[in-house]
Parts: sequence; structure tokens; C-alpha cells
Amino acid sequence: MSDLKFTEEHEWVRVEGDVAVCGISDYAQDQLGDVVYVELPAVGSKVVKLTEIAVVESVKAASDIYAPVSGEVIAVNETLTEQPNVVNADPTGEGWFFQIQLSDPAELDDLMDEDAYRTYVEELS
Repeated sequence: MSDLKFTEEHEWVRVEGDVAVCGISDYAQDQLGDVVYVELPAVGSKVVKLTEIAVVESVKAASDIYAPVSGEVIAVNETLTEQPNVVNADPTGEGWFFQIQLSDPAELDDLMDEDAYRTYVEELS
């Protein structure tokens, strides 16, 4: 069982203290195909859960990334600006997008655990 939580829009969250490390799921990167560009949020920006925070572009399509939780962006993965393909290679590890200082940790309760997310994705197929 992983320590990741997921949204219905295919973002994942790993909580480290009061910080949420966020990215897109393996399913999402697989659906997108080869990622060629990632637009990251500005460090210091305030975000509200389920609002657009970033953009990922692939050879197939562009897709909005939504904030899985509310808070302040405290870090972004600069590697993705030079090497967006890291999202495909390691979506839930080195391919993380941004870190958010949680403003309301209770919002995490609305996210799916890995088993629930796996079931959700299977129902989409």
C-alpha cells in the first residue's frame, strides 16, 4: 500500500509533514503519451483545491493540472522544465510537479487511497 492519495482528475498527493508533494498519476501520464512540456505554478502563489494550477502538454494533447489541496506553493520541480519526459519515466517519484504548504489538512480526507483510485481507473476503462 502506498502513501499516495489521488483525485478524480488523476493528480496524486504524498504528505510530508504539513506539505503536500503533488504530481500526476501513472494512469494520467500513460493516457497523455510522451510529455513534451510542463508549465509549473509560481512559488509563493496561493492555490485553492480543484482550481487549475499547472499545464502539461504531450504529443497527444494539453491538459490542465488541478490543485489537489489548498495552500501555498512552496516549491516546484524545475527539472521538468528542461526534462518533461521525467513525468513519463517516474510520475509518482522524480516526476513530481509542485509542493503545497497545506492550509486545510482536512481536505486530504476527500482524496482516494491507492485501492480506491485503482478501482476508479478500472471503471473508466
